[in-house]
Amino acid sequence: MAVPAQLHSIIFSFILLLLSLFDTSLSQPQTPSPAPAPPPPSDSCNGIFLSYNYTGGHALPPTDPTNQAYRFESTLTVLNNGRHELKSWRAFVGFQHQELLVSASNAVLADGSSFPAEVGNGTVLAGFPISDLKSAVETAGDRAQMEVRVGLVGTQFGVGAPDVPMPLNISLVNDGYSCLNATNEGNNVMHVCCIQDDLNSDSNNGVNDEFLARQEGDLVIMYDVIRTYSDNYWAQVSISIHNPLGRLDKWQLSFDWMREEFIYAMRGAYPYVVDTTDCIFGRQGQHYKEMDFSQVLNCERRPTIVDLPPTRANDSILGRIPFCCRNGTILPPLMDPSKSISSFNMQVYKMPPDLNRTELVPPQNWKIKGTMNPEYECGSPIRVTPSQFPDPSGLPSATASIASWQVVCNITQSKQAVPRCCVSYSAFFNDSAIPCNTCACGCNSNPSQTCSATEPALLLRPDALLIPFENRTAEALSWADIKRRSVPNPLPCGDNCGVSINWHLLSDHKDGWTARITLFNWGDSSFEDWFAAVQLDKAVPGFEEVYTFNGSKLLGSNNTLFMQGRPGLNYLLGETDGAKPKKDPRVPGTQQSVISFKKKSTPGIEVAAGDGFPTKVLFNGEECALPTRLPSKAPMVSGRSSVFGFLTLALLLLMQ
Repeated sequence: MAVPAQLHSIIFSFILLLLSLFDTSLSQPQTPSPAPAPPPPSDSCNGIFLSYNYTGGHALPPTDPTNQAYRFESTLTVLNNGRHELKSWRAFVGFQHQELLVSASNAVLADGSSFPAEVGNGTVLAGFPISDLKSAVETAGDRAQMEVRVGLVGTQFGVGAPDVPMPLNISLVNDGYSCLNATNEGNNVMHVCCIQDDLNSDSNNGVNDEFLARQEGDLVIMYDVIRTYSDNYWAQVSISIHNPLGRLDKWQLSFDWMREEFIYAMRGAYPYVVDTTDCIFGRQGQHYKEMDFSQVLNCERRPTIVDLPPTRANDSILGRIPFCCRNGTILPPLMDPSKSISSFNMQVYKMPPDLNRTELVPPQNWKIKGTMNPEYECGSPIRVTPSQFPDPSGLPSATASIASWQVVCNITQSKQAVPRCCVSYSAFFNDSAIPCNTCACGCNSNPSQTCSATEPALLLRPDALLIPFENRTAEALSWADIKRRSVPNPLPCGDNCGVSINWHLLSDHKDGWTARITLFNWGDSSFEDWFAAVQLDKAVPGFEEVYTFNGSKLLGSNNTLFMQGRPGLNYLLGETDGAKPKKDPRVPGTQQSVISFKKKSTPGIEVAAGDGFPTKVLFNGEECALPTRLPSKAPMVSGRSSVFGFLTLALLLLMQ
C-alpha cells in the first residue's frame, strides 16, 4: 500500500529533529558527577571516638552587659570503634565559661554531684543507665550498642552569638586509654580519638572480663544485692575506710534513686527523715495500691541515711547486722581494723518497667560526710565481681551476692572548704604564744563592727590559751600593754574553731629536743577514739617517744607522726563550766603529751628556726589551719615571766 506523501514529510521531519537533538547533546560539555562525601572522622579512629557538638543557645534574663547568661545545648557522643568492650565509660568535658550544667541525658556526674552543678572548671561524665559500650566485633556493627549520645543542657556566661561556647578539650578518662589532641571542625564541633594503651596485654586477649577490677581508694562503699524478687530486693551497703588518716564520725550517706525506687525497711541504719509523701502522692502509690505506706521508711528521691546508736545493735527489728550501730564512727584501720567498716541492709521496692528480679539498678550520685572529718568525693558505681560473705549458719563456706557495685571515694580539699580545727604555736624562747589565725574556721561574711576579720590575732600569754576566746579580751589587752604593742580597733575576730591544738617547742639541746602537744575541745560533745597526726618535714627520722599518748611513725611515711589516746584516756571531753559558773569562764576538754626527738638521725636540723614546727596537723582526719608565722627569738620581758606563763598552762592542764 502506498504511503501518502504528507506522511512521508512528517516522518522525515521527525528524524531530522532527533538527529539535531543528538548532535546538540554531543556538542555540550558533560557535567562531572559530584565527588563522594569524605568519610566521617570516626571512621579513621580505631579506638574510642568522642565528639562534642554545640547545637544552639540563646540569652537568658536578666540582661547583664558585664556577665550575660546564655542557655546552651550540646551533644556529647562516645563511640566504641575498638576491638573490646568499654566498661563504665567516663568522659571529661573541659567546660571553661562558668557553665552550670542543668541536665545530661544518658549520663551522670562522676563526682557524685546532683544537677544543677557548677562545671566551669571541667567535669567528668559517667554513663547511666547504660555504662558499657560494646564493640563492632561482638555486635556486628550495631551502633545502638556501640554508641551513646549525651544531651547536655545548661547555662554559660559571657559567650553570645556569633561566638560559640566550646569546651577547652574532651577526652576519655578510663584507665588504659590515651587520647590524641582534640580537633575542631568548624566552630561548633570538637572530636578526639582515644586508643587503648596495650592491645597485647593479658586483659585484651580477645576474651573480655564480665566485670571491672575492684579499685582502691581512701573510702570504699559496696552495694551488694543479697536477695531479689520481682518487685523488690535487699541490698547490703558497706562503708570501709582504707586511708590511714581517714575517718568518719556520725556519718551521713546520701544518694539518688534513678528509677523511682523507695526504701521499705532497713536494718543497721535508718533514714534521717522518715517520709512517704512522694510515694502516697506519686506513681508509687498508684502502682502499689494495696501497700500500707505507714510501714514504708522513705520515699525521697535523695534520701540521707544515718547510723544507729550502739543500744540498737541487738534490736531484733533494726539491728543484728555485723559492723552496724556505732553512732556513725568509722576509724582508720591503723587504729582498729574491726571498727574501720560500717554496714547496713535495706529493702528496696522497684517500679515499672523494672519488675523483674534481674533488673537491678544501683543508686547514683553518692555522697558521704562526717562531723569533723575530711571531705570525700565519690565516683560512680561500677559493676564488680559478686562479693562473698561468710555463711550465716557458720558452715565453712561463703555466700556470694547476686550483684555487686563498688563506689570509690577519695579525700579532697575543695577551695571553698573551711577548716574546723586550728593550731597555735609557742616556744621556750618566746614568752608570747601565737594563737590560731583570725577566722581560721570561718567568720560571718559581714562581721560586725565590733571585730575585724582581717587583723592578725593578738599574741597571748601561754596560759590564756586555756580561756575561751570570748573571755580573752582583757588578757590580750593586758599582754599587749605589757609588751608595748599597738592594738587595732576594732580587735581581731576569733578563730571560731571547735578544736584547737597548741604545739609548744619545749627544749632544744645538743643531742635532742622536745615538744609538747595540747588538744583543746571547745565544743559540747566529746571525741571518743580521737587521733591526731603531725607532719614534720625534717624531724620525724629522729622521733624517740610520745609519753602520754600512743604514738608512732605513720606506716609508709617518713615525715608524719600518728598519735591516739591510750586505753581509758581515749576521750577528748567537751567544754564544761568553770568552778564558779557565774564568775569563771568555761573550761575546754584537754589532752596533753610531751614528744622527744634525737638529733643523731637528723643532722643539720634547725629546730628553733622552723624545723621543730609542724607543716601539717590533722585531727580525726580533718586538716587544721596553721599559723602564718613562727615564734621569734625576740627579747622577752623576763625569764621569770616566760617560765610563769608556761608553768601556769601546764599546771592548769594537770589539774583538770
